[in-house]
Amino acid sequence: MLLCEALSRKLGRMVTLDEIGLPAPPMSPEDMLGWQVDTLAALTKLGRVDVDAERRRVLSTAAYSLAALALPPKRWWSQMVERGQVRGAAEGRTVGRGDVDTVHEMMSLFSHVDQRRGGGHARLAVVQYLTSDVASHLSGRYTDDVLRRDMFTAASELSYLAGWMAFDNGEHNVAQHYFNVAVKLAAEADNPALAGHVLRAMAHQAIDLGHQKRALKLASASVDGERYTAASPRERALLGVVYARALAANGEKQGAARALLRAENDLAAANSGDDEPGRVFFFGEASLAHETACALRDTGDLAGATNQFRRSVKKRKASTFARTHAVTLGYMGAIQARQGEIEEACATWSRSLDAMDGVRSGRTRQVAAEMRAALSPYKRRSGRYVQDVDARAKLYLSTFA
Repeated sequence: MLLCEALSRKLGRMVTLDEIGLPAPPMSPEDMLGWQVDTLAALTKLGRVDVDAERRRVLSTAAYSLAALALPPKRWWSQMVERGQVRGAAEGRTVGRGDVDTVHEMMSLFSHVDQRRGGGHARLAVVQYLTSDVASHLSGRYTDDVLRRDMFTAASELSYLAGWMAFDNGEHNVAQHYFNVAVKLAAEADNPALAGHVLRAMAHQAIDLGHQKRALKLASASVDGERYTAASPRERALLGVVYARALAANGEKQGAARALLRAENDLAAANSGDDEPGRVFFFGEASLAHETACALRDTGDLAGATNQFRRSVKKRKASTFARTHAVTLGYMGAIQARQGEIEEACATWSRSLDAMDGVRSGRTRQVAAEMRAALSPYKRRSGRYVQDVDARAKLYLSTFA
């Protein structure tokens, strides 16, 4: 590594062990999160760990790393772009446009499964495809750099999806590793909008885990410069509404309000004729309303949050987006319970539990657990509706025991 560092300084670009013909040293899971670690080496190591049941158990139970949320210096991006360009001249098999199209098709297939059934379904299938077929393409030879960048973009999106599914399933350390690889792949593809998309997901995860200040730094980075300006209007809206959530979580109400308005305007500017990436297919009025509701809830505007959750439920195609539909209803029921509207909350939670049928998601499990906790003081002195919802939530949770 010292030799690589010396050569990197001499040449003014990042030099890897592979380039100078030396084997890479063994990496621990913590090592893989370093921004200077070779992208493909980290991906290969991560895949080997994740597909092995015992090693995956160790990875999934390891602590989420706050240190790894620190962003690399600005010069890192140009270094990664140069590294990617060097890869295009590899001696592996020639990669064609059909290979890129196939990865996009698989990404679309797995993304729709995730949206409908949750991150607990098929995540390892995504990992196996990413770390075998797709990883071999990344080590291949390309006839031009546009094709290479497209493949690295597709691989980044798939790594992001593996991370998102792990995040949704409550495997936060695993998710963090895939998000990290996804940012590196986006940098090697010189795709700032995609990097912003992944940083937005990292911010979302940090918000959910209670690391609000770090979440705001990540969200701010996701809307900084070309990460925002190079994105399509729909993706800008997605980045912007999570930025608003991070501001709200940090008590910055006015900033959150301005960010929400900009996100609304960005989504209003989106249309079916836009040349937008497939990764944002899920984000529409229902998603914007859901995230807006979360931001309003975190600023204490419970009435406004309830209205936005209702709007989200009304606008969403529930059969296609069952996981988020269940979570939205769960959050809305929680607000109703906080306001003492227990019977109304139970009616909402009953609909949430209906939507959870067949869904495997850490977020739906958390919603079910929070139902039971909120209903605990009422079980003995309230009506049958409380006992019914509690029993159904208990049954749902038991399927994951």
